[in-house]
Amino acid sequence: MSSSNQSPELKPLLSPKEMMSQAEQFATSKIMKTTNMTISLAIMAGVFIGLAFLFYITVTTGSTSTSWGITRFAGGIAFSMGLILIVLMGGELFTSSVLSSIAWANRQISFKGMVVIWGKVYVGNFIGAILLVILVAAAGLYKLDGGQWGLNALNIAQHKLHHTFVEAFALGILCNLLVCLAVWLTFSTQNAVGKAFMVMLPVAMFVSSGFEHCVANMFMVPLGIVIQSTAPESFWLQVGATSAQFSDLTLSHFITANLIPVTLGNIVGGSVLVGLANWSIYVRPELTSVQSQLIKSTQLPASLKEVVMKTNLTAVDIMNADYYTLTAEMLTELAIDAFNDRKIHGAPVVDAQGKLVGFFSIHDTMVNLWRQDYIPPQGQKVMDLMSRDVIAVNHTESLVNLLEFLCIDKDHLYPNTENDIASQQASNSVEQRGQYIKNNKPQHLPVLKEGHLVGVVSRMDIITALRTIYAASLDPVHHAQTTETA
Repeated sequence: MSSSNQSPELKPLLSPKEMMSQAEQFATSKIMKTTNMTISLAIMAGVFIGLAFLFYITVTTGSTSTSWGITRFAGGIAFSMGLILIVLMGGELFTSSVLSSIAWANRQISFKGMVVIWGKVYVGNFIGAILLVILVAAAGLYKLDGGQWGLNALNIAQHKLHHTFVEAFALGILCNLLVCLAVWLTFSTQNAVGKAFMVMLPVAMFVSSGFEHCVANMFMVPLGIVIQSTAPESFWLQVGATSAQFSDLTLSHFITANLIPVTLGNIVGGSVLVGLANWSIYVRPELTSVQSQLIKSTQLPASLKEVVMKTNLTAVDIMNADYYTLTAEMLTELAIDAFNDRKIHGAPVVDAQGKLVGFFSIHDTMVNLWRQDYIPPQGQKVMDLMSRDVIAVNHTESLVNLLEFLCIDKDHLYPNTENDIASQQASNSVEQRGQYIKNNKPQHLPVLKEGHLVGVVSRMDIITALRTIYAASLDPVHHAQTTETA
């Protein structure tokens, strides 16, 4: 099979830095969905987690002959089915949706907007969990194994209500630390099997260790409440217990003793210890100096073009050395005022040593305003919006390479397959292909010398350098009179 037909699942694992980029996209996707889609996917996720707990109860029921640790491990592996279903089918789970804190840190959403999204997912998860509780109760699953299945479910539900507030909070932190790490691991690959395997062990650990998951508890404790309040007397006689033994299984006790502290712990464990912690490691410190890049030039035979276009000119010869720069800590509104005063659309961002750390443009501001519903957050800085992925060139870069990089999309002009074989499009002449090519390269290229910003090259700088290719300057009035006479 040719390389062009290979599945993307065969690609190698991404690096931690690349995983952070995937996490940013994951966080952004949370804020781009409509309310109906978010709640629908959240209901789906609530059902999936409930199904996973059903699997856990079944696996751990009647296992008295097996060691405690092995039983819990088997149950944890079974429970991982829930997160696998969510990851592969795109459900919205509250405990992973808190990773949208990354989008908040990137100033893509306000704190209020982030909490609103969390609320939608939380409500959807609860609806999905309760719907499954109703189905399970109607199916009478608690009667399985002579009622031992139901007794196991009751014991699990009751145990969850016997933590102190601090214990439940801490168990919630530990739980979502592992859940979000499991989700984070899936960012390293596009392989479905790989994603499923990466989820299993972190989930198995949190389940087998008794950590607390708010969405799982939305299913598990209400299930215990339903069994305790609706099971017939025959069930209690069969299992040798009474409903009075589980009288503490009430909705109010569940909310105060478990759901509130566990939810708060889940938020801290996921949004802070995983989301914001990784953001602070990989994104926030990215005010590092940009390195100059060599522009690839197509290896073509020497032609008249190379002579006419004065290839002896370089970036330092044509660049604008009287350029305006911003600092990363500058407020966004001050940067906009500076652009307005100077009638410019963007500027390089430099650190205290004069090294390039980013590029900030009016386009960045407009996109952010749209994302924020035209209500920008207070204290927004240039560093929050600027592009850190900046293409900078060395001061010795040739004029020909600069022009062709900015104006010519060579990947389309000289199309090749992955095996470096010319594609069918290459049968057209270069001139024909060039007519239909659109290029999305930046409007300005910062110029670096020994790592320091020394100027900026724009398209206008390049065309000014090439002005001599055309006829000598003409007096517009004289030229108009000559045209009329002709």
